[in-house]
Amino acid sequence: MKVSHTFSATSAIFDDDNLVSHAGLVPVMAVAESTGLASSLGDRVDLGTTQVASAGANLAPKLLTVIAGLCCGADSIDDLGMVRSGGHTRLFDRVYAPATIGQTLREFTPGHARALNAVMTQTLPAMCATAGLLPADGSRVFVDIDSLLRPVYGYQKEGGSYGHAKIAGRELLRKGLSPLISTLSAPGHPPVIGNAWLRAGRTASGNGAARMIAE
Repeated sequence: MKVSHTFSATSAIFDDDNLVSHAGLVPVMAVAESTGLASSLGDRVDLGTTQVASAGANLAPKLLTVIAGLCCGADSIDDLGMVRSGGHTRLFDRVYAPATIGQTLREFTPGHARALNAVMTQTLPAMCATAGLLPADGSRVFVDIDSLLRPVYGYQKEGGSYGHAKIAGRELLRKGLSPLISTLSAPGHPPVIGNAWLRAGRTASGNGAARMIAE
């Protein structure tokens, strides 16, 4: 038995101004606004002098666009265009194009990543209290810390270096970044990322774990 039709490569285009593909983004961004995320980003993150003059302008709404895209499943700069499709631009203002976001993100250094980390630790308690992400009655909360190795490419990638990885049971060296991520969880609550640090790929797995727990 054979298929009687041949199929060519096609692409789906979402172009209806009256439809929203990620309506759940509305309450998420409302929580972010109510907990002062935008003002915290404006106060703590500053790119200073940039190679592209406009890259550091309107930094808070640009970063909020990135956050909204991540909540929708974006894993690249081009994917951030999903928060501009359909009726999203009628629900949210100051949503920036992927090309504009890319100019800003390319100016980021590990120091700016630490500034973003400070924003997260400052706003997380307010978000937990507003959305009930973690128990507030003194119940036990579990902390899980994991070291990862994520590949990066290109000789100019800042912080990228060769570290040990295991793929299909084989030990090998791979160029990448080694983020250290702590997750908070409690019975009846989904896990919440409590902290995330970027580190060079050659960093030992436990490097900085004690300081992360204290923070």
